[in-house]
Amino acid sequence: MLEIVAASLIAAGTIFFVAGTVGLLRFPDIFCRLHALTKADGLGLALIALGVAILAATPGAVFRIAIIWFFVAVASATCSHLIARYARQSGARGQHD
Repeated sequence: MLEIVAASLIAAGTIFFVAGTVGLLRFPDIFCRLHALTKADGLGLALIALGVAILAATPGAVFRIAIIWFFVAVASATCSHLIARYARQSGARGQHD
């Protein structure tokens, strides 16, 4: 039963990653693209990490998964903020022609 729950969480996380990628390719400007990526990828990562943590054999493995999730989430938020700030300062909009 745990394997089914874990597989469902991992599949749902993968769907969110795909949705974020589609948003990156389809949205018209850099700010919409960043929003799609940060929201969809953040939730996708959380779901996949939770699914993998359910399958983990030891508490130490669960702890390492949680630490990896935390650092990736912080790095993603920081990078997105820096990209948005640079885009705003430079006046770049990144619209399709």
